[in-house]
Amino acid sequence: MASPSNKAVSQNPSTISSRRIGIVSALLARERQARAEAEDARARAEAASRAKDEFLATVSHELRNPLNAILGWSRLLQEGGEELPVERRRKGLEVIARSACAQVQLVDDMLDVARIVSGKLRLSMGKVNVRTAVESCVDTVQSAASAKGVVLEAEICGEPGDIVADGARLQQILWNLAANAVKFTPPGGVVTIGAQRGRNAVILRVQDTGDGIAPEFLPFVFDRFRQADGGAARAHGGLGLGLAIVRHLTELHGGTVAAWSKGLGAGALFTVQLPLRSPVDRESEP
Repeated sequence: MASPSNKAVSQNPSTISSRRIGIVSALLARERQARAEAEDARARAEAASRAKDEFLATVSHELRNPLNAILGWSRLLQEGGEELPVERRRKGLEVIARSACAQVQLVDDMLDVARIVSGKLRLSMGKVNVRTAVESCVDTVQSAASAKGVVLEAEICGEPGDIVADGARLQQILWNLAANAVKFTPPGGVVTIGAQRGRNAVILRVQDTGDGIAPEFLPFVFDRFRQADGGAARAHGGLGLGLAIVRHLTELHGGTVAAWSKGLGAGALFTVQLPLRSPVDRESEP
C-alpha cells in the first residue's frame, strides 16, 4: 500500500507532458524572437550602409560638379587670354566664384556634421535679437530666391525680442531652413520666414509652397544620410545635411524642431522653438 507521501510525489503523466510542451513552446518562442531581432538588426545595418553609400556617391557628384566648372572656365580663361570678350571673362569669373562658394558650403556642412557627431561643436551664447536674425536671413537668401523666381516674405508677429543663443548658429538654422525651402519651391512659389514670441520660447517658422514631403518620409526628414528621393536630390543639388544640422543645432540650444506637410506637391512647414534663455542659464538658477 502506497504511503501518503508517495501519493503527493506522484504526478499525472498528462501534467508532465503539458509542462514539457509549455517549456518547449517557450523556448521556440524565445528563439523566434531572437531570430526576428537579429533580422531586424541586420536590416537596419544594411539600410544604414546603403544610405551611407548613397551619401558618398552624392558627395562625389556634388564636389565634382563645381570642380568641373572651375577647371573648365579656368582653362578657357587661360587659353583665351586678352582676346576673350570682356563679358565672357566676367561670366567665367562669376561661375568660378559661385562654384568655389558652393564647394565651401559643402565642406562646411560636412565639418559641422563631423563636429556634431564627435561632440566637439560648442555654442558661443549671447543675447540675440530675433527680428534682426530673421531680417538678416531674408537678405542673405533673397538673391537665390529672386534668381529662381521664388517670392521670399518675412512675417514677424509683434516684437519677438531677444533670446540667449549663439548668433551665428541661429543664423545657420534659419538660413538652412530658408535655403532648403527655396531649393524645393518651383518658380512662382512663396517662401515665408516667420517669428513670434511665445510664453517661454521664441517660435521660428519657415513655410513654402514647394514640393512637399511624402508621409512615409516625414519621420526621417531630419536624419543624416537620408534623402527622400536620390533622383530629386541630385536634381536640386546639395548633400541633404542641412536639416540634420538644423535639428542638432536646435537641440544644442535646448529647443525642438518639427516638420509638417500634407504630402507631395503640398508644400512644407518647419517650426523651431527656442527657449528664451539657454539651458545653462536655467540650470544655474537657485
